[in-house]
Amino acid sequence: MAQISSNNGFKQCSSSHLEPTRTIDVDKEEALQMEAEALAKLQKDRQVTDNQRGFELSSSTRQKAQVYNKQDYDLMVFPESDSQKRAVDIDVEKLTQAELEKLLLDDNFDTKRTPVLPVTPVLSPSFSAQLYLRPTIQRGQWPPGFSGPSTYTLPSIYPSTYTKQAAFQNGFNPRMPTFPSTEPIYLSLPGQSSYFSYPLTPTTPFHPHGSLPIYRPVVSPDMAKLFDKIASTSEFLKNGRARTDLEITNSKATVSNLQVSPNSEDISKFDWLDLDPLSKPKVDNMEVLDHEEEKSVPSLLVEDPWDAVLLEERSPASFHLERKVNGKSLSGATVTRSQSLNIPTTQLTKVQGQISQKDPNGTSSLPTVSSLLQEIDVQNEEVAAFCQSITKLKTKFPYTNHCTNRGYLLSPVTVQRNICGENASVKVSIEIEGFQLPVTFTCDVSSTVEIIIMQALCWVHDDLNQVDVGSYVLKVCGQEEVLQNNHCLGSHEHIQNCRKWDTEIRLQLLTFSAMCQNLARIAEDDSTPVDLNKHLHQIEKPYKEVITRHPVEELLDSYHNQVELALQIENQHRAVDQVIKAVRKICSALDGVETLAITESVKKLKRAVNLPRSKTADMTSLSGGGDTSKSSIRGSLNPENPVQVSMDQLTAAIYDLLRLHANSGRSPADCAQSNRNIKEAWTTAEQLQFTIFAAHGISSNWVSNYEKYYLICSLSHNGKDLFKPIQSKKVGTYKNFFYLIKWDELFLTCGTKLLYLWTSSPTNSIPGTVPKKGYVMERIVLQVDFPSPTFDIIYTTPQFDRSIIQQHNLETLENDTKGKLLDILHRDSSLGLSKEDKAFLWEKRYYCFKYPNCLPKILASAPNWKWVNLAKTYSLLHQWPPLDPLTALELLDSKFADQEVRSLAVTWIEAITDDELTDLLPQFVQALKYEIYLNSSLVRFLLSRALGNIQIAHNLYWLLKDALHDAQFGTRYEHVLGALLSVGGKGLREELLKQTKLVQLLGGVAEKVRQASGSARQVVLQRSMERVQSFFLRNKCHLPLKPSLVAKELNIKSCSFFSSNAVPLKVTMVNADPMGEEINVMFKVGEDLRQDMLALQMIKIMDKIWLKEGLDLRMVIFKCLSTGRDRGMVELVPASDTLRKIQVEYGVTGSFKDKPLAEWLRKYNPSEEEYEKASENFIYSCAGCCVATYVLGICDRHNDNIMLRSTGHMFHIDFGKFLGHAQMFGSFKRDRAPFVLTSDMAYVINGGEKPTIRFQLFVDLCCQAYNLIRKQTNLFLNLLSLMIPSGLPELTSIQDLKYVRDALQPQTTDAEATIFFTRLIESSLGSIATKFNFFIHNLAQLRFSGLPSNDEPILSFSPKTYSFRQDGRIKEVSVFTYHKKYNPDKHYIYVVRILREGQLEPSFVFRTFDEFQELHNKLSIIFPLWKLPGFPNRMVLGRTHIKDVAAKRKIELNSYLQSLMSASTDVAECDLVCTFFHPLLRDEKAEGIARSADAGPFSPTPGQIGGAVKLSVSYRNGTLFIMVMHIKDLVTEDGADPNPYVKTYLLPDTHKTSKRKTKISRKTRNPTFNEMLVYSGYSKETLRQRELQLSVLSAESLRENFFLGGITLPLKDFNLSKETVKWYQLTAATYL
Repeated sequence: MAQISSNNGFKQCSSSHLEPTRTIDVDKEEALQMEAEALAKLQKDRQVTDNQRGFELSSSTRQKAQVYNKQDYDLMVFPESDSQKRAVDIDVEKLTQAELEKLLLDDNFDTKRTPVLPVTPVLSPSFSAQLYLRPTIQRGQWPPGFSGPSTYTLPSIYPSTYTKQAAFQNGFNPRMPTFPSTEPIYLSLPGQSSYFSYPLTPTTPFHPHGSLPIYRPVVSPDMAKLFDKIASTSEFLKNGRARTDLEITNSKATVSNLQVSPNSEDISKFDWLDLDPLSKPKVDNMEVLDHEEEKSVPSLLVEDPWDAVLLEERSPASFHLERKVNGKSLSGATVTRSQSLNIPTTQLTKVQGQISQKDPNGTSSLPTVSSLLQEIDVQNEEVAAFCQSITKLKTKFPYTNHCTNRGYLLSPVTVQRNICGENASVKVSIEIEGFQLPVTFTCDVSSTVEIIIMQALCWVHDDLNQVDVGSYVLKVCGQEEVLQNNHCLGSHEHIQNCRKWDTEIRLQLLTFSAMCQNLARIAEDDSTPVDLNKHLHQIEKPYKEVITRHPVEELLDSYHNQVELALQIENQHRAVDQVIKAVRKICSALDGVETLAITESVKKLKRAVNLPRSKTADMTSLSGGGDTSKSSIRGSLNPENPVQVSMDQLTAAIYDLLRLHANSGRSPADCAQSNRNIKEAWTTAEQLQFTIFAAHGISSNWVSNYEKYYLICSLSHNGKDLFKPIQSKKVGTYKNFFYLIKWDELFLTCGTKLLYLWTSSPTNSIPGTVPKKGYVMERIVLQVDFPSPTFDIIYTTPQFDRSIIQQHNLETLENDTKGKLLDILHRDSSLGLSKEDKAFLWEKRYYCFKYPNCLPKILASAPNWKWVNLAKTYSLLHQWPPLDPLTALELLDSKFADQEVRSLAVTWIEAITDDELTDLLPQFVQALKYEIYLNSSLVRFLLSRALGNIQIAHNLYWLLKDALHDAQFGTRYEHVLGALLSVGGKGLREELLKQTKLVQLLGGVAEKVRQASGSARQVVLQRSMERVQSFFLRNKCHLPLKPSLVAKELNIKSCSFFSSNAVPLKVTMVNADPMGEEINVMFKVGEDLRQDMLALQMIKIMDKIWLKEGLDLRMVIFKCLSTGRDRGMVELVPASDTLRKIQVEYGVTGSFKDKPLAEWLRKYNPSEEEYEKASENFIYSCAGCCVATYVLGICDRHNDNIMLRSTGHMFHIDFGKFLGHAQMFGSFKRDRAPFVLTSDMAYVINGGEKPTIRFQLFVDLCCQAYNLIRKQTNLFLNLLSLMIPSGLPELTSIQDLKYVRDALQPQTTDAEATIFFTRLIESSLGSIATKFNFFIHNLAQLRFSGLPSNDEPILSFSPKTYSFRQDGRIKEVSVFTYHKKYNPDKHYIYVVRILREGQLEPSFVFRTFDEFQELHNKLSIIFPLWKLPGFPNRMVLGRTHIKDVAAKRKIELNSYLQSLMSASTDVAECDLVCTFFHPLLRDEKAEGIARSADAGPFSPTPGQIGGAVKLSVSYRNGTLFIMVMHIKDLVTEDGADPNPYVKTYLLPDTHKTSKRKTKISRKTRNPTFNEMLVYSGYSKETLRQRELQLSVLSAESLRENFFLGGITLPLKDFNLSKETVKWYQLTAATYL
């Protein structure tokens, strides 16, 4: 336990009984008796006179007694004489010399004392620690706190009197170098997350220059005359000025520590409320004095009785403060107790003494008001260096360089393999100026854009040799986006999307000069200096801004005016009250920080105003005939006016607070002193220690909800704790002006610092609610006192040997060692490495140069990062082969804090393309939190790319703006954002600010609509949108979601809202490009879209990986942007519906039916070609969704967040649950299946109820996609790891990444992973839980459903609703006949003959039995009270799709129709019946009337063997692996579906010991197995003499299994050194 004492040896005891040292002439009892008499007299007679400045101080004796008895119960009060004249009442011209001499001795004319702050030495270390602030006893709901780790700069500035070193007895000896390092200090004030990270940088104290007037000398002309005359008197020359100068110089002793907090509640200003009954006695206000100083001031006498009391209370008392860690008391260094500012003992003097000194020039050394206030505006050294660096960077991107200053956006490019495969030719339509019609031609997607431009120019120019083709561009119609001339046409994302949606490719041929380049920088932008704050005023900030100079000046003027008035009037009680109010306003403006010095000064002022003001003056005059020298000395040392003395001390304390506030953001080099000793960091053994004094700005909600608080401190490096965290004592809240939590406790680790923290959400937030507009996060200010040694510590980069390191040959290692090393090198990441693995890898690091991607593993395995070891590490680092940019990304994680490592990583990352960087930008923005300094390589890299690419600048702006809400790093992001706005140019800056304004307007509309009642929402929406429309009247605006889209106005009539819980808006805007379509987006409030952004980013990266490998899964990638906390924009995918909406067309139980999705697709794709294309899109996109949702652990999957486009593309929305955090239903997980794959999806995939080869294609796509992602396991783990500090609720630690790592199975082979994922498909497809979950969701959403509206189809198989007024009334209707069809499964379709009025020839429509049943079901819903004809029973004993059943149903259906049409006209002629009989496209095709049975995909022929089997054959480690993948087109004699399984032997095998079998697949001709059959212990030579016999059989329960086909494969024909995957035709081979 560290003892806390002064450096003079006086120990401080924590006992509640303090033993004062008597050093005065008047004892305490006498002073208290005088106080009681004064208070009694005050109750009888207390009146004050008016003054000319408007102070009317009249109040009743009873009121005054109540107020002062409550607030000043411990003060002595003496009524002042009403007969005393004020200065303004004196006629100067009539005064004699003697009268002036007498006035001179009056307190009212005493010159104010001006204290001086000491010039303090500083220590310049940078360190990191973790601080947690937690409440201990909860009386109510804990307000939301801080989330996620974060970093903040903590410079040191003020000195302390720490002289000894503390040793902690918890196993940690804090004797460590204090060189600048990368460890963060975490400060967490109550929250969900554990840490707030603050990498510390030291600063220096303020160096005053010139003189500082304590208050502004505003006087009237009469007062000026009086002062001029007084100044000429001998008494003034002899006593007044000399004493004043002495006191001014001596006031250096009055120094204090200061802090800040935003809560300026109207709290009673004199109450000192201790809510902690168990806290230590009030010894916090003691000032520790040195023995030497006490001896050096023997003439300090106490003339006033109350001065004796004050001095006695402030005499050096000592106490022991014991702190326990792990049950043990810690003892260590003695340090001076925090007095807000820790003042070196060599500069301490007694405050009461007011011993003055003068400069050689005779002037005080205080700074002027202007010089002090300038400190508030001065940038710290780190920010200044950052500005210089950005200015230098800006010069590399002149506005004249067209390559980096285009002024328009380039269409993103995605590298895609096999781009020249099937359908490689596309039709392009190009708009050319002067041509009425577009130029249309077909070109190859592999052609470069430049070639396409040349083809288009051929229509315009006869001779291309005279045309500068490079001056032309192809702009996308409807977007401000240009294709990149040097890339092929098909690599552009826009072209890929056109091909995906099967839409026309429309382009516009323009010259560079014709392009809109309003976002380009101009000459004025290049000449404008970099200013980080100039353009941030329009950015809505989530936290209270730090006070600026001008409000401080106004508050100080007001304060000095009040001080003048208080000193000029005779009765000062109310005037002093106004002074204290002014002080409170200053403290409130400086974030609610009230330092101990201000508290003490206010108390002294209250006491002083009650002392007799003429006492000392009278004593001086009475002793006029005595010893004048003694009187002079006593007068100079003993202040004659206690009020003025207190005012001077209060003013000094206020300026100390201002100075501290200004210096708290400054860095150490700002005040480096040339005369201080210097030590290199690695040579110093000084311990790291500091004192946590208090947390200021505590909200009243905290006070009402919690009783005690404590801090936890830990020291970390590279994300690891260096010792066990230490906990502070538990204390309650205190109150004077404001609430604060005071610890005043030595922790570990120059001067005092104010650390700004912000709460991350409203204090009383309710889940799902939106904060009020204009809400700013609460700011907590932590006051930390740092020790100040007599030397500065500097950090020097170690010199390392750049000579080539001897690389060791891996082949020289022993086989076991080599195998172990290779096993470690081939692992996906360093997350799974044990301590032994890391030690082994570090030892063998010089053998790894041929595996450059293992560098992150090697650096993560380094045993330590001590300075003495860095030279070898740096030498290895700089000779390492360059890393791939995506691999180097891992070096930006928190595990690698070393600046050399991070700088080299950025160098390697610079090879990344702009489009790749755009995709990964969120991770780079988060990585800024791990940078120690603002001016880092990573920041410069991001800003340089933003200068050269508008898309990057745009995305970076919104990411940085959203990051301003970060409670810990908001200030750092504000600096980077300010730099981006400063260097980006005026055009881009104005555009971004317009987007910000648009988002603010839409946010306001969304909140109003959300808060309105359901019936009034549409009215509120229409009215609120008018304000947004007025914005568009003045501006066109690029869409924040996609800057290539430009909107010019709203289509208010098309704007609406969605009926979900968040009530998001559907915003429809008119495209500014007349050739573009309307822009539709969703705007949400009340939901955090950052997790959606991350999930969509991961899916997009997966899709690009697949495309790069030639696998196009036709994924739907829509955009999502968080524009602020709990709000943002989402792109709306056109022509899409949720699965719920599709399924409920078949009733609430539609989720249990198989055909809804297929019928919905057929409705929008009526032709067979269109339907087949839509089905194919569904197969591919469903495979991609299954893999992506499984790998990312996306949960809470129900049919309202899975959508289907009319083109067949399936996609997921709403990613509120991911990384395996399942949605719970009570104590049960709602997500039971690995991913969503239901029977209605399988129906579309198979093309019917039974498995087909299309399902095998689906399985192959899933497994191929899964294996491709597995190869990039490290990339996804790194990307997710970098997002941990973002504050996402379900990504808070490395443990959350375990799900992804386990899901990717990184240590398995591709074959094993294929088998694994096949089992997942089977599990998902067989899960009834998913369908039940859909069903429950349908029930929950019934209030949003019901019958379709007028614009929605009333029958699932009809795209529209029809009426008899359109089609004509029906005279006769009957079921004419039926036909058997195979499309693809066998079923029967019924031909309905219809004769309408006015028609001579009947028409025919074709309906299935299920469609008849849907008609009946919906009639029952519409006409629940009508008696409808009975419908035939669906249940049939035996087989359903046979001729006998069809014949029977024909008769029943015909009877049903006759009864229906003879019913009431309300039923028979309703729109539902008319729509049922309306001809569809399929009805009009003659070839669909009677399709023969053999037209299907399979027509069995008895006695034949057919089909094929797909096998994978491989050999490794003495084992033969036979993976049976798929079988297709099996044939049976009776035409029934078999139950196939596979059996294999290795021949010759007389004893049948090599028999292997697969599982049985039920009722299918196209089974998928993906099962591995293993033969171990066979050498390659043995296998070359064997044959593989494979047989396919059908398992039967009532008869013997029968043979379906087989094949014999000689293994000598296989290359066993590699895998062989191939289809083999089945034959009638013999089998065992």
